[in-house]
Amino acid sequence: MYRSAGVAMAWNVFRFCTALRGLGSIMILLVLAIVGVTYYAVVLCNYGPALLTGGGTTLAAFAVLLLFHFLLAMLLWSYFSVVFTDPGSVPPNWNLDFDVERGETAPLATSELNSQQSVALGNTANPRVRYCRKCNQLKPPRCHHCSVCGRCVLKMDHHCVWVVNCVGALNYKYFLLFLFYTFLETTLVTLSLLPHFIAFFSDVEIPGSSAALATTFLTFVLNLAFSLSVFGFMIMHISLVSANTTTIESYEKKTTPHWIYDLGRKRNFAQVFGNDRKYWFIPAYSEEDLRRIPALQGLDYPVRPDFDGQEL
Repeated sequence: MYRSAGVAMAWNVFRFCTALRGLGSIMILLVLAIVGVTYYAVVLCNYGPALLTGGGTTLAAFAVLLLFHFLLAMLLWSYFSVVFTDPGSVPPNWNLDFDVERGETAPLATSELNSQQSVALGNTANPRVRYCRKCNQLKPPRCHHCSVCGRCVLKMDHHCVWVVNCVGALNYKYFLLFLFYTFLETTLVTLSLLPHFIAFFSDVEIPGSSAALATTFLTFVLNLAFSLSVFGFMIMHISLVSANTTTIESYEKKTTPHWIYDLGRKRNFAQVFGNDRKYWFIPAYSEEDLRRIPALQGLDYPVRPDFDGQEL
């Protein structure tokens, strides 16, 4: 009886993962639709026409529109960087003797692969020795299998339906910037449309067509909801970055007395955003950071000195 329930549960999960794959471009179109509605309400219905009124109203409208377009450009840049950047795949024939200096690995012979497979399957104490039964390959440290993508992802955080992609080692920074600029943009829209929203419940006559008024009302509600929800999500990920962990690993840490990858907040931050401050707020890395910080490549992660060379 118990066995049958387990099989049924596994089948339901598989069907759910298949459904997520099918969303595809629908979620991207949904995001663009929300952006389009917001743009229509802010620029075309309210602050665009305000530019023609003259005086202080024009100056305020210009400032709002300037900031709105800047944040929108950064939001879309970060968003599509997450969508189109591979989160990180395990190189073919990857093994535990990966050459960090050369950025490559020597191919494994069949006997060597079988040997390391046996070690990985039989060793639960060493977090560096793991084997994925679904991909039939060894897994680098902090790598997990994504059932939606159907492959192992380097330093996988989670599979995000909004970006139709996994969030992993190579696009985690871009995802965080997407959250950051989404929060700033939705907060700006909420505050800028707040006077118009309050006017709905007053006796003041509101200029504009009924369609424009309805769009403004809907845009305010949507952006307020997104601002609050993204803020909570962003706070959670800030805590994860400060501890050098991921959403998946945060559950694993509950059974681990000490987290070996926690190197201190400054070094933890650098493993996601790099050391070059000019690149902290854009979805890109400097060549120097990519060369000097192996963690940005997703295959090698330094551990705390008091745990280096020790088994957990």
